[in-house]
Amino acid sequence: MPELELRHLRAVRTIAEEGSVTRAATRLGLTQPALSAQLRTVERLVGGQLFDRTRNGCVPTDLGRRVLGTARLVLDEMAQLMSTTPAADRRGPLIFGCIPILYFARLVEGLRELNSDVRAEVRPSSAEIVDMLEGGQVHVALFEFFDGMHARDLAGIELRKLVTEPAFVALSETDPLAGLEEVDLGQLADRDWVTPPKQNIGSRTQMFQVCADAGFVPRLTHHTGEASMARGLVAGGCVSFAAAPSRTGEGIVIRRLRGMPLMTDIFVAMRRDSPVAGRAHEVFACAAAAYRSVLDRNPDYRKWWDAHPEAHPEFN
Repeated sequence: MPELELRHLRAVRTIAEEGSVTRAATRLGLTQPALSAQLRTVERLVGGQLFDRTRNGCVPTDLGRRVLGTARLVLDEMAQLMSTTPAADRRGPLIFGCIPILYFARLVEGLRELNSDVRAEVRPSSAEIVDMLEGGQVHVALFEFFDGMHARDLAGIELRKLVTEPAFVALSETDPLAGLEEVDLGQLADRDWVTPPKQNIGSRTQMFQVCADAGFVPRLTHHTGEASMARGLVAGGCVSFAAAPSRTGEGIVIRRLRGMPLMTDIFVAMRRDSPVAGRAHEVFACAAAAYRSVLDRNPDYRKWWDAHPEAHPEFN
């Protein structure tokens, strides 16, 4: 006869927090059928239905609320135990993998509060970071959505969306469009674009689609993954998509795109056998604090952020 396990308690807690089995499965790195099977197992073990399915999502029943309270207590106690036992002091380094991000140093600093020995691996491709996560070369990862991500087997990995980030555009400060508050993507149809090498563009399909919707095929003239080189090319008259917290200066301006046509999901993921196992919430909090630290680099993005809480529900 099956027994109640920590993964079952995490499943109940995550479904309650997400209000959806589908979203909870994504966060936990499981398929929806696998998570539904776990939920049915728990319901058989405790003898009743834990959630009502309503128009507003999964709502805990009376029994569900009791089980949820116990689940939270047990999981919090386990996280505390993992952080204070002598074994935790011998658990080894925490390896953090990520794509190039503006808040890298701040995030590493935060992770050091969870594990004093943090080592980092930065790669240009989100797919490569997930390869390393699946293979155990990194324990915690931050990456963007990429083509083919849904086909990955993320068993044993807790996955949580950090934010849905709109792409801005970088222009030369001498560009005729630089004086506008926002730029229509179609106005950039005749420009030379700077992008990372094609194998490092995670959402290449989406990029071409939004340009097609604007009536053009982007002229991908220059390819570099080195930020200062890209900025130099833009200062010289090219254009590029830019991360929302990018800063105006050094010959370039950062402008929002009308309608925010290109949105990218950014994820935090952690292996369940990592040195910080059981502390996924704290890992996510580190990432959230690091992300907040760069919001004011682009005042226009900060304004958009404050007006669109739906893009970052976990921050609210």
